[in-house]
Amino acid sequence: MGTKHIPQRTCIACRTVRGKRELLRVVRTAENRVEADPTGKQAGRGAYLCRARECWETVVSAPGRLENALKLEMPIRPEDLARLREFAATLPSREPMLAVPQNETL
Repeated sequence: MGTKHIPQRTCIACRTVRGKRELLRVVRTAENRVEADPTGKQAGRGAYLCRARECWETVVSAPGRLENALKLEMPIRPEDLARLREFAATLPSREPMLAVPQNETL
């Protein structure tokens, strides 16, 4: 019967579509600052990234994609990039995908 709709978002690094809650949000604040938004509730324009360090490193090393997604009119400030880099370092590396998930049968 009524299955609950799960909002889908796309990682701006690897382009994988996942449920919104599976991704982490980056936000452009009213002051044009760019910061990680682990709660997903901060006001401002957001973009989504996987919870994998590789996706964050991709975006931090080539910030144009993030600037575009957040519709920034100027480059991301170096101190904001440094904070995003620090946040990325706390994330786990991408897990190898299992051929068949443990709870599914063929």
